[in-house]
Amino acid sequence: MSVVIPTMTPPAGDGEAANPDSAFWSVPTDDLLARLQTSAGQGLTIEEATARLASNASGLAKPHPARQTLLLLMGQFKSPIILILIVAAVLSVFLHDGADALIILTIVLVSGLLGFFQERGAASAVQKLLAMVEVTASCVRGGVTVPVPTKAVVPGDIIVLGAGDIIPADCRLLESNSLFVNEAALTGETFPAEKTAALLPADTALARRTNSLFLGTDIVSGSARAVAVLTGRETEFGRVSSSLTHKPPETEFERGIRRFGYLLMEVTLLLVLVIFAANVYFHRPVLESFEFSLALAVGLTPQLLPAIISINLAHGAKRMAACKVIVKRLAAIENFGSMDILCTDKTGTLTEGTVKLHAAVDVAGADSDSVLLYAHLNAAFQTGYANPIDQAIVAYHKIDTAGYTKLDEEPYDFIRKRLSVLVATPDARAPHLMVTKGALANILDVCTTVVGANDGLAVPLEPLRAGIQAQYEAFSSQGFRTLGIAIRELGSQTEIGKAEESAMTFAGFLVLFDPLQPGIIPALQRLRDLGISLKLITGDNALVAETVSRQAGIENPTVLTGDDLRHMSLDALKQRAPSVDVFAEVEPNQKERIIHALRNAGHVVGYMGDGINDASALHTADVGISVASAVDVAKEAADVVLLEKDLMVLASGVEEGRITFANTLKYVFMATSANFGNMFSMAGASLFLPFLPLLPKQVLLTNLLTDFPAMTIATDSADTEMVLRPRRWDIGFIRRFMLLFGLVSSACDYLTFAVLLRFMHADTAQFRTGWFVESVASATLIVLIIRTRKRFYRSRPSRPLLLATITVIAAVILLPYTPLARLLGFVPLPLVFLPVLGGILLFYILLAEVAKAFFYRSEDRRASKV
Repeated sequence: MSVVIPTMTPPAGDGEAANPDSAFWSVPTDDLLARLQTSAGQGLTIEEATARLASNASGLAKPHPARQTLLLLMGQFKSPIILILIVAAVLSVFLHDGADALIILTIVLVSGLLGFFQERGAASAVQKLLAMVEVTASCVRGGVTVPVPTKAVVPGDIIVLGAGDIIPADCRLLESNSLFVNEAALTGETFPAEKTAALLPADTALARRTNSLFLGTDIVSGSARAVAVLTGRETEFGRVSSSLTHKPPETEFERGIRRFGYLLMEVTLLLVLVIFAANVYFHRPVLESFEFSLALAVGLTPQLLPAIISINLAHGAKRMAACKVIVKRLAAIENFGSMDILCTDKTGTLTEGTVKLHAAVDVAGADSDSVLLYAHLNAAFQTGYANPIDQAIVAYHKIDTAGYTKLDEEPYDFIRKRLSVLVATPDARAPHLMVTKGALANILDVCTTVVGANDGLAVPLEPLRAGIQAQYEAFSSQGFRTLGIAIRELGSQTEIGKAEESAMTFAGFLVLFDPLQPGIIPALQRLRDLGISLKLITGDNALVAETVSRQAGIENPTVLTGDDLRHMSLDALKQRAPSVDVFAEVEPNQKERIIHALRNAGHVVGYMGDGINDASALHTADVGISVASAVDVAKEAADVVLLEKDLMVLASGVEEGRITFANTLKYVFMATSANFGNMFSMAGASLFLPFLPLLPKQVLLTNLLTDFPAMTIATDSADTEMVLRPRRWDIGFIRRFMLLFGLVSSACDYLTFAVLLRFMHADTAQFRTGWFVESVASATLIVLIIRTRKRFYRSRPSRPLLLATITVIAAVILLPYTPLARLLGFVPLPLVFLPVLGGILLFYILLAEVAKAFFYRSEDRRASKV
């Protein structure tokens, strides 16, 4: 279906409205609905929406699956070294040896296809997991409000919006109620923008389009109905291509991979240049020497590293999903495992998150039916963000409110910290009553009088302020959360705003409690065992936060308040924050400051949040953690989503994240040590042998076969010591590991050279065959040794890894005796070589075990000096 957007030509010079189809803010609502062929009450039918989605080519959805598949396949061959090797192989077809060139191309193709199929399978698995936590919008379809994936919203959809919702398209407001929208990502304005449905001139600037909602922004407070006008690339976000292609901040894992790539590049370039120069110096064919050098470069480079990483991360994501942890961004798995500080609110984390009303009391602390009635009216009639406090008030006691009529409402926001409702009472002659509920300090700010405890008459507030504060502190010291209730009579007034919140009368307290989670103490101990310290960041007062943290087993908690934060410099906070256990009375914008300070102090920080005001903190943290029941804006901002808000679930996810990182490092250790050893051996051998130690095709086949078992590393387990503490990329550690174990590998290679040349008097083909078999077998075996710090026989590898290793070793031993041998330049080996090979491999295992023990003792000493 073709949807016609009203064409409005804005005045010249308004760059923001350069697209005439975008001036929907200046079109009368009825005309706009007619042109969009939709109805404010019924919305689109399901059939109409489906047809529009199919015909809407301007969406921001990912490329067509076929194009994605092609890009992924081409990405397997984007390495400059691979491309140069392909060109060289093609060139050799025309110059001398077409068969060898075709074999080289075949091996490169097989390697690329192997990586392609593994990565595609991993990506498919991850997409299925992400569908479990997909963000939806409430759309009216055929008169019924239904959840619709945000990417499936189309022009003409009627969208119902509330606090915490992400806006899925550029929309025109149809109606709104005290609506405030966070547009900082689009306009740069820090404070939420108030929105109303009034018609605006066509030349209205972006920041002043108060009747429009924009894709990617989110509702802070209030409610609304709107019609989707523009989607995808036609939206304001869509026109700013840089904001759509902007990559998320580089994670520690990605940074480590990049630095690891630089290390390999340096070693590869040095070896390639030396070997190529040496071969030319010894008057060997230039093209063959060039191909050999390039093949060495490919052999040294872990060509399947991207595929192995994708497989490990995807497998880790599936295992984490089994622990009820959904990973939205795979690169965040490493950060999840590296996390050593977890920041979170207490509600729903230390406590059950099921707030219950303990009492409604007057100014003297006595139970009050009047205060309970006021609280019930406020909670029952408010229509903003559905929150546990209002639900607890309504559920506390059955109160008949049939005679009361709601007239108006001023929704809660994070600046006022108050919620007001105007009601008409059963007595038609009585004045209308405004009831306001909120944080005690914010309630007292708008009060001038207090309901007397004895006679119920209003008396001045000031003489009683100290007593009210003392009563509040008494409740707080018992771990209760305490809110204030105030009232004001407004005569026949039927509408209210923020201005009416003044000259009010304080009625009393609402005393609420949230029981501790039953398993919170062992959960916190498990996090401590994993090297993760918990820091509470809460808006609750310091007394409540400290009491609850003590009850949860945090001994002698150090508390820092939001007021303290305001008087601290960034450097001072950086020094102080790591030693603080509880940040109390914190404003939403202070959460980011705390997280920045902890990160600047060298920690990997996780932030767990599920509320509207948690989005920026989730973005700022190294790993943002939310829950499936969170508001859309928090769930969208998170890297990881828990299906249950439980620290035990989170701890299980952390362990799986560390196992995933450990398995990735196993491949890195195996690939760098074995490949570096082989290439170092090849470089040395090429200098004293009158022939190339291996043909280019044989070098590439070595690389392919040794990578095959690595495909199964994702199924491997990890030793306890690999999981008990946070781990991060350490390029210096990897370099030292590569050099030591590379030399161990080379020592066995040179032993093989001596056996082949001095004792077996091998010719060129036999030498290449014998060394190929030993090289692949030793490089395959090394993963069983370096996968653990223990003796290899004390840590059992996974069955797929063990079977893959045995299969490759068996295949490489049999290969010289098969018809493929001649094609690859191999010849059958004397059977006497096989027991000699077994002895060399046994020597290699023993030498590697000794080297491993020496290496880790040295690293432990190095770490103890830091």
